[in-house]
Amino acid sequence: MPPEASPAPSGLEIIAPAREESSAPGWFHARSEAAWAEFQKLPLPTIKDENWRYSNAKKIELADHSPAKSPSAENIQAALAATEGLKERAARFVFVNDTLVESDTAGLPVGVVCVSFAEALKTHADVLQHHFMKGDLPLGSAKFAALHLAHVKAGTVIIVAKNVVIEKPVEIFHWVVGDHAAIFPHTLVVAEDNAQVSVVDHYRSLEGEGGLSIAIADLVGGSGSKITYAACQELADDAQALHLSSITAGRDASVKSFQVQLGASFSRSESVSDLVGEGSRSDMLSVSLPIGDQIVDQRTLQRHKAPHATSDLLYKNALYGKSRSVFSGLIIVDEGAHYTDAYQTCRNLLNSDEAEANSLPGLEINADQVKCSHGATSGPIPDEELFYLKSRGINDAESRRLIIEGFLAGVIERFGNGELLDSLVARIDEKLERAV
Repeated sequence: MPPEASPAPSGLEIIAPAREESSAPGWFHARSEAAWAEFQKLPLPTIKDENWRYSNAKKIELADHSPAKSPSAENIQAALAATEGLKERAARFVFVNDTLVESDTAGLPVGVVCVSFAEALKTHADVLQHHFMKGDLPLGSAKFAALHLAHVKAGTVIIVAKNVVIEKPVEIFHWVVGDHAAIFPHTLVVAEDNAQVSVVDHYRSLEGEGGLSIAIADLVGGSGSKITYAACQELADDAQALHLSSITAGRDASVKSFQVQLGASFSRSESVSDLVGEGSRSDMLSVSLPIGDQIVDQRTLQRHKAPHATSDLLYKNALYGKSRSVFSGLIIVDEGAHYTDAYQTCRNLLNSDEAEANSLPGLEINADQVKCSHGATSGPIPDEELFYLKSRGINDAESRRLIIEGFLAGVIERFGNGELLDSLVARIDEKLERAV
């Protein structure tokens, strides 16, 4: 049984984890129980916390949610019918309310472990113990990460052996169904030396009011490895999402991560990239399209801990209605991390007088011989661009749609998967039709 803890603030006990008998190792049970105690002890962040500046943790309505119930046969059938993913893929997993309902790994080469989180706890507990949620949580959501650890039971663990290349992506769907249901999916990707893998996580909603996703992805790249990862958040407009990711890039490793924010009334992403090996590279990309009253909150940290490493961040937000975006990013170059190349750019396109974008880029340099730059821009679509299209017979709404597609496409194309690019453009088009 978990240790006694002081009473949680009003309402938070509703989301308490169910302590079920399982074959998970003792260290995992101990960490889970300690995390629940930590969640109860930690205060909810306030706007006075620098990492929550211009935001509000109360937007994540914990008291209104409870852990998602096991899906019914009808729920499973509906989710599978709605799961239209990539045609070219190496493997696919489908989860409904943190329950695995489909797995297909027939396209994976020898030398790859690709299993559910629950299965990995039985068969590869040593890898999980070494890599699972081992990074620090410097961007403000330690309380929510503790809640995730207390509840996590679903997700995917991918371990790619040395020199093995997976040509096609591994695709994972996380569906949430039911009124005010909360899910806690986890993705762990470990690419050993010179291995290559691409992973796409989708977060979507079926029927039901509200919905909450508190998800974490750990990406670990060994020497010379290459990881490409995308998290596509398309939950219902009245849902909430908090997604955290950590990147560890070893010597000459390359990790490209892509955050797509199209759903949820409030979504927050926190991405930490640690370049721990000489010659490593991290590309951090994001697109968001908030409409109505949606809020997109983005926090990033690029930590250069070794020399001759490169990081490049490009975030683009296109805002409609009364929506808001927050971006806070920091580049830290440690002592000894000489010859660092680090870049950080956030661009916001405002399509309404009531839309608001707050951007706070930052640098902290403690080494010599570095090239670092950061910047942020916010503004409406230039009149001359609208005039050019409208003078050719294209109406205002269609002109804006074309310009926004072009604005976001520059980020999407950098991800490098043509089929996913086409799918995202189609989803963006669907949302733009609701925005205008």
